[in-house]
Amino acid sequence: MTVYGSFPGARPRRLRTTPAMRRMVAENRLHPADLILPAFVREGISEPVAISAMPGVQQHTLDTLRKAAVEAVEVGVAGIMLFGVPEDEKKDAAGTAGTDPDGILQVALREVRGEVGDDLVIMSDLCLDEYTDHGHCGVLDADGRVDNDATLERYAEMAQVQADAGAHVVGPSGMMDGQVGVIRDALDTIGKEDVSILAYTAKYSSAFYGPFREAVGSSLRGDRKTYQQDPANLRESMRELALDLDEGADMVMVKPAGPYLDVLAKVAEAVDVPVAAYQISGEYAMIEAAAERGWIDRDKAILESLLGIKRAGANMILTYWATEVARWVGRQG
Repeated sequence: MTVYGSFPGARPRRLRTTPAMRRMVAENRLHPADLILPAFVREGISEPVAISAMPGVQQHTLDTLRKAAVEAVEVGVAGIMLFGVPEDEKKDAAGTAGTDPDGILQVALREVRGEVGDDLVIMSDLCLDEYTDHGHCGVLDADGRVDNDATLERYAEMAQVQADAGAHVVGPSGMMDGQVGVIRDALDTIGKEDVSILAYTAKYSSAFYGPFREAVGSSLRGDRKTYQQDPANLRESMRELALDLDEGADMVMVKPAGPYLDVLAKVAEAVDVPVAAYQISGEYAMIEAAAERGWIDRDKAILESLLGIKRAGANMILTYWATEVARWVGRQG
């Protein structure tokens, strides 16, 4: 041990003495442009519908969705990820409402693109689960299992109608093998080479999706363990990553975020494309519920959770707090 004059000579606490000092030496900072707002738009409602498991989040009407998009632009949020919630009677085994040019998601894409243009990156969830009467992310075969290759045909059609409706980015979230390559080909075929693909590269079969099921009016029967990843596995994510990049992914994502920071860090170290992480409904609900009971400081917990995701390597974070947090960090900047 080296002693320089009085012991100890090295005092890391010197760089923690004041808020200004801590701010100056901070290794990671949140910025509004780091944030993407997931938003739900529901067909057949005249007023927004609160989501009980996600306090402060709602199923939007087209009108309130446009307002939310404008508000996101005003505070500097980078993007908005849209999820459509069709009327129950429009759900069927093939999820045809998801590829109907006049389906709720396609209508919402046109409305938001018309409202904010290119001032906000407009992303669309590319999956069948919201539109199927069985609630799975793909077409079922005769044995009731998700048919990977038949589902890819549906995803190709979805990509095309979403791009035509105005999506800047499509986000295939179904975890079908080969989905990125099929979607890239489908987009290029119709001259939509500029539409990007945000690959849900590592999407785990998680207990934290619970509140999301309410948000999208899920009709799920059973579970998604045959296509979403096993929470026990990390090397599997790296294999998925290599496949997605080879198929043409422009950006990659880890979902959920908080419980999988090790996966996120590993992915971020391995790639030279932007990396996203999705702070999902259950992560949101836990903080809101604990704060409501007075067990934690809500605002500090939100910021800490997001900083942890960024520190692990995320360039972009999908979070239901995006607009609120953008206001906070925008004032600090």
